[in-house]
Amino acid sequence: MSTPPEPPQQPQPPSGAPAQPSAYPYPSPQSPGPGGPLGFPPAAPAPPAAQTGPQSVYAQPTLVGVPAQPGQPGQPPQPQPGNPYVQQGPYPVVGPPPGRGGGGAGRAVLWAALGAVVASAAWAAGVFLIAAGDKADLAGYTAPSNLCNAIDYSSFKEEYPDNDGAPTRNRLEDDALDEGLCSISLKKSTSTYADAYLYAQLDLHKKTDPGPEFTATWKNYGDSHTGYDVETVTGIGDEAYLVSDDTTSGSSSGSLYATLAVRDGWVTYTMSYSAYYSSYDDDTDPPTLDEVTDMLRTDTRTTLADLKD
Repeated sequence: MSTPPEPPQQPQPPSGAPAQPSAYPYPSPQSPGPGGPLGFPPAAPAPPAAQTGPQSVYAQPTLVGVPAQPGQPGQPPQPQPGNPYVQQGPYPVVGPPPGRGGGGAGRAVLWAALGAVVASAAWAAGVFLIAAGDKADLAGYTAPSNLCNAIDYSSFKEEYPDNDGAPTRNRLEDDALDEGLCSISLKKSTSTYADAYLYAQLDLHKKTDPGPEFTATWKNYGDSHTGYDVETVTGIGDEAYLVSDDTTSGSSSGSLYATLAVRDGWVTYTMSYSAYYSSYDDDTDPPTLDEVTDMLRTDTRTTLADLKD
């Protein structure tokens, strides 16, 4: 790694020069030095012009410590532009302070102001782009006031024809989320009590994208719930997963559980089936897991299509 150059050292006044009190760290009009006016050494006389023609009638201006250069024959000599950073003699050349209209400090303030304006504009543009990119993708879905009346579960009605006259439902409506819940008891005609249960939930996420958390929850469901199988389902929404657990043994023991979870844009929908068997159940011919998952696929597709109308 290269070492940065050392800053130029300020020349020291000649030895023997009397110390002059001054509030300034460098020579200035308030602290004259030896020699010529303003503490500078006397200007060297300009060299004579080349004697190749008539003597020029123009005076030859000179800068302190900078010899003038002769011009072309018949033309006035051209002065060399002074460089305030080149030090001549024992003291540096001190230039006039910058004016109000456009000195170094004025340009610095101007560029700082322009930089702030540009940065503010870029920040505003970035916020606008982020806001535009994060607009909720509801994919045309609407939240019904009563999800139990909106979902289709006709496939399950063929297996459980006895209608539940009092399903449980709930609804949440908020700027960030619209949510509908429905729980239905499924019963065969010969049964006294419910033989199975169907649960549905619809969520319209209006502020945050549910995609990453949805995938993490359902794709990895088997990792957090022992004994459950997870299957990726294609052809329904943007992504869908079928989660199931079957511990039945005949029709008198065990349980059967299956959920189809779907995400379409920022909308999520789940339909779950559950049944618990015992020797006291009237249902002696419950559906198998394959039959239940087929019913979930069929009724979920129909429901999602109806919710877009």
